[in-house]
Amino acid sequence: MTGQVRTVDGRVAGRRGQATRQKLLDCLSEMLSSSPYRDVKVIDVARKAGTSPATFYQYFPDVEGAVLEIAEQMASQSSVLTELLEGRSWVGKAGWQTAQELVEGFLDFWRRNDAILRVVDLGAAEGDKRFYKLRMKILNSVNSSLADSVAELQSKGRIDKDVNPAAIAGALVAMLAAVASHQKGFTSWGVKQAELKPNLALLVHLGVTGKKPTR
Repeated sequence: MTGQVRTVDGRVAGRRGQATRQKLLDCLSEMLSSSPYRDVKVIDVARKAGTSPATFYQYFPDVEGAVLEIAEQMASQSSVLTELLEGRSWVGKAGWQTAQELVEGFLDFWRRNDAILRVVDLGAAEGDKRFYKLRMKILNSVNSSLADSVAELQSKGRIDKDVNPAAIAGALVAMLAAVASHQKGFTSWGVKQAELKPNLALLVHLGVTGKKPTR
C-alpha cells in the first residue's frame, strides 16, 4: 500500500492500522464471494477480521464505503486489460492470436474479481454514479485501445470506411463484459469454457477485422 492512509476522522494510520484496514477489506472481499452485498453487516466483517465494529468505523463510514474502496483497488488494476492490446497486430495469424489472448485475459480478469464486479454492476445498474464511473474505467481500459485498433485498420484500407471504430469497439466490449459476467451460466446451456473462448474470440476477430481469422 502506497501513500498515506487516513482514518475517517483524518488521522494518518500507522503501519499496524494500515494492516488492520487491509485485513478488514480482505475479509469483506471474501464475504462478498458467498453473501449478497446488502446482507453483509459491519459486525460480521469485524468479527471475521478479529476486531470490533468500532475499529471498522475508524477506517470506513459503512460497508458501502469499504466496498467502494475494494472496487477502486480492483479498477486500478484494470491496466492489465489495456496491455492485452498494446502493440498487437490484427493482421493474419497474429490477429487471431490477439483475439484469443484478449478473450482469455478479459474472462480471467472477471473470474478473479467476480464478487466485487457483481456489486459494481449492481450499483451501476441502479444509477449510482460512483459505481458507474468505476465500471466505465474498467471497460474503457479495453474500449479505447480496441477503437484505436479498428481505426488503424480502417486507415490502411483493411476494413470498410463506413465502419465507426467507437461503435464497433463499444459493442464488442459490452459483449465481452456480458459474457464474462455470465461465465458460470454457460455450463447450464451445455457450453464448456474450452468451447466458449474460441467462439468468443471468433466474434471479436470478425468484429474488429470483418474477416474470418487465419489460423
